[in-house]
Amino acid sequence: MDFLRRAAPGSEAECLEQLQQFNLGDDCPLFDGLYRFCQLYAGGSIEGAVRLNQGLSDVAINWSGGLHHAKKSEASGFCYVNDLVLAILELLKHHARVVYIDIDIHHGDGVEEAFYLTDRCMTVSFHKYGDHFFPGTGDLKDVGERFGKGYSVNVPLRDGIDDVTFLSIFKPVMRRIMEVYRPGAIVLQCGADSLAHDRLGCFCLSLEGHAECVRFMKGFGVPMLVTGGGGYTKHNVARCWAYETAVLVDKEVPNQLPDNAYYEYFGPRHLLKLPPSQTIENMNGKQYVETVKREVMENLRSIEHAPGVQMHHVPPDAHLPEWAQWAEEGADGEEEGDRNLGEYAGGRVGLA
Repeated sequence: MDFLRRAAPGSEAECLEQLQQFNLGDDCPLFDGLYRFCQLYAGGSIEGAVRLNQGLSDVAINWSGGLHHAKKSEASGFCYVNDLVLAILELLKHHARVVYIDIDIHHGDGVEEAFYLTDRCMTVSFHKYGDHFFPGTGDLKDVGERFGKGYSVNVPLRDGIDDVTFLSIFKPVMRRIMEVYRPGAIVLQCGADSLAHDRLGCFCLSLEGHAECVRFMKGFGVPMLVTGGGGYTKHNVARCWAYETAVLVDKEVPNQLPDNAYYEYFGPRHLLKLPPSQTIENMNGKQYVETVKREVMENLRSIEHAPGVQMHHVPPDAHLPEWAQWAEEGADGEEEGDRNLGEYAGGRVGLA
């Protein structure tokens, strides 16, 4: 972090050794405002976690977050700081167990690595695996180690998976995990590169299929932090996260896009939801999907009951903004049950 604070584009020749040490360059280049960028997106996820912990929101959204490849001491895959790990650590101050779910096309390796040895956070990743696809991790047999054995869940998928196939494995797996693990909070990474027509992706999910995962997890009624992630066809990323915001706040939005400054990006039809198209052959046959699902369910048998948590000293919450302190202490002498949290409690959805 100290290096990110000091580093600037144009100084690469002077700090080559540190660039190599922290894996900067290539797909993690230096650019003006890099440190401030990291502060903003990581701070947004941490604040979202604080809002959930304080009961100020049922759902917190940070579309700028979800940079799941970053490691403790190195950048990776366009990710410099792993905001998801920081947010989960914040949630674990108040919740015995947190489940992390990743529907980005790439494996959520940075988050899995951070919690690979603990049962406090179960990481669940649905991703493309094989053919040397980045980052090359996330095998079905990677299930965690030591206290974390059984608490890393990987669902490796092949090219061209469509809505029906994806949801046929996502829903039963997540339903079983919620039954067995009983998390106090959910962190859902909604990388949009699993949508059809993504420049780097090779899945064929429609906007509706992707959003159905969000709708399904919201239905459990557990405090949830929702973040962005990958996505390399910009107009589809915008469609995806706009629509999923509507899903999270229970609002119907018209399919015809309103006039806006970026209207030309969405031509020629200017629609929110485009008809799905199978541009890549679905290589996830029924037998393969059933085999993966069966092995995942078998791995989950090793955790028949939610793990207990030994009591210990809990670090203080991250800095609470003035409005949160005001909400906790009450305003104008109001009783505990009658506090008016004003605009910050509207809809109980927080946009970090």
